[in-house]
Amino acid sequence: MNILITIDNRYTEPARVMLSSLLRKNKGTQFDIYVLHSSLTGENIAALESVLEPGRSKLHTVKITTDGLLDSAPTTDRYPKEMYFRIFAARYLPEQLDRILYLDPDIVVNGSLTDLYEMPLDGYLIAAATHVHEIMRKINVIRLDMHEDGTYINSGVLLMNLRALREEQDCNEVFDYIKKYKYLLMLPDQDVLSGLYSDRIIPIDACRYNMTERLFRYCRMDDDTKDINWVRSNSAIIHYCGRNKPWKENYIGKLDVFYRFSVRHMKVYSESGT
Repeated sequence: MNILITIDNRYTEPARVMLSSLLRKNKGTQFDIYVLHSSLTGENIAALESVLEPGRSKLHTVKITTDGLLDSAPTTDRYPKEMYFRIFAARYLPEQLDRILYLDPDIVVNGSLTDLYEMPLDGYLIAAATHVHEIMRKINVIRLDMHEDGTYINSGVLLMNLRALREEQDCNEVFDYIKKYKYLLMLPDQDVLSGLYSDRIIPIDACRYNMTERLFRYCRMDDDTKDINWVRSNSAIIHYCGRNKPWKENYIGKLDVFYRFSVRHMKVYSESGT
């Protein structure tokens, strides 16, 4: 299974937690983990490698030099330049890779990802979940000039058809889109992906593969049996998107139990070497 992450040095520790949980919950799977970055140090890379299992998982780092191409793209402290690297993954990754699963570092893997990774992608560029209701989807159609029936995605989990992206993606089109909509991009990378490719995206089950605190609250409102135990049994990916992070003291919600458990397990794994 090919896994992609794109991080700067501020997210090394959450990425370690994510990778540790990925291996723990997918024990029969071999992993090639690709890291697109522009500023990681040797120490950062060694920290990521420390949670992997030799012989079963291998880390491949690709340092990106943008040569000024993304200088005008909107960024913030929450959305650094590295977030755009996933958009151009097909350009930076080895040509022999046909598909890859991108995972945000603020994720805990809570189940098998085999069904997701092996789903058919014929005719599509990306598989991803949406977190928006129909009214907001229609607003995004207007705001981003999306396809009328297109899907507005959350970009934290992306199964990417690299072969199709290499054949079809026009990098200049992406740069032109960023320039044209620069002042309308609120969540820049997923706005760009949704704006350009909304009609080439396969929706996946958000409750299973992109569970968030907000989605959990909606699930509880619709069905009060969908509690933490339901999430534990049914949600393969827990995503701590937004500013509400479980490694911060002011975390609000219930899903941080999965992150805390993963941190405890990672420490035991690192210390014992098993």
